Parts: sequence; C-alpha cells; structure tokens
Amino acid sequence: MEEIEMERRSFLRAVPGAALAGLTLTGLILADGSLFTASAAAQEASSGDDKFVLFSASKLDEEIKALDTNPANKTLYQCDTFQLLLTVEKEKAAKEFEWHEHRDHVIQILEGSTTYELGGKPQNAHSTKPGEWLAPASEGAKTLEMKKGDILVLQRGTPHRRTTKDRVVLTLTAPMSS
Repeated sequence: MEEIEMERRSFLRAVPGAALAGLTLTGLILADGSLFTASAAAQEASSGDDKFVLFSASKLDEEIKALDTNPANKTLYQCDTFQLLLTVEKEKAAKEFEWHEHRDHVIQILEGSTTYELGGKPQNAHSTKPGEWLAPASEGAKTLEMKKGDILVLQRGTPHRRTTKDRVVLTLTAPMSS
C-alpha cells in the first residue's frame, strides 16, 4: 500500500510540468526519475490514429550510456508543437546567458546536479537570430542549485545560464518556435 502511495505522489508531482509542456501522460518521466506509462490495457486500446511515444526506462538508460562517452544533447522526440531533448553534461559552464522570445523550457534533472543563474537584467545583449538572445552578464540574476528529481519551468524571456561542476543528465521540453 505504501508503494502505491509513493507512486501516486510521484505521478502527482509530475503532472503540472507535463501539462505545462503539453504532454500526454502515456509516457512521462516522473519527478523521482522513474517512468510513468499508461496501463497495458490503455496502450492496447489505442488505435493507429492515436499518437504517443513511450521511452522505457531501459531505452533511456541506453541513450544515457551512449551520451556518457560523448556528452551532448540528443533529440528524443520532435513534432510540430514541441521537442524533447536528453542532455548529458560533464564539467561545462555556459559563457553567456541566453533567452528566447518565443520558447518556454521545462527542465527535469534525471541524474546528478547543476547550477542555474536565472533572471536579472541582461548586460550587453546581442541577438543570434530572431527571438534568440545572448548576454555575457545579467545584473541581479539569482543562483539555483538543481539535483535529481528537480523540475524547473522557465518562461520565455527569462535569461538563464547553466554550470555543471561534475555531471548532470536532464531532459528539456520546449515548444517548437513559431
């Protein structure tokens, strides 16, 4: 009974982030790093007209192991409305703050930890392309330490910069730019 209650709490912690990202709940990484999947009956009931993708825990483990040898971003899923990226990062610091006029981000830490600098007033900003900005500093930015299970929702226009001292594995869900 206690295990069911813990699963229910994990599911309820993950639902707001999924809803914000516009995800359906057929395959969802939960706040504790586990994977929520629709019941077998629900999956069997889905017709060829239903669109969903399940990333099993074993598939995610394979992807993470492959990225561990050469840390990078990998697009796990992309459609007309959003994309889902898997990132493995080791000892890396962004040189500049970035922000996007037309994209929000939902970031979930699956393993490890990282530090974000968020907000503030960008200094000496320059545009890299329409709606995309960089700045070497952001006056008044706040520092946020993130660890396994944490979810960060970044609204469009929020300056952000990430520094990873050791290793982090994260997912980033973002709407496709319009």
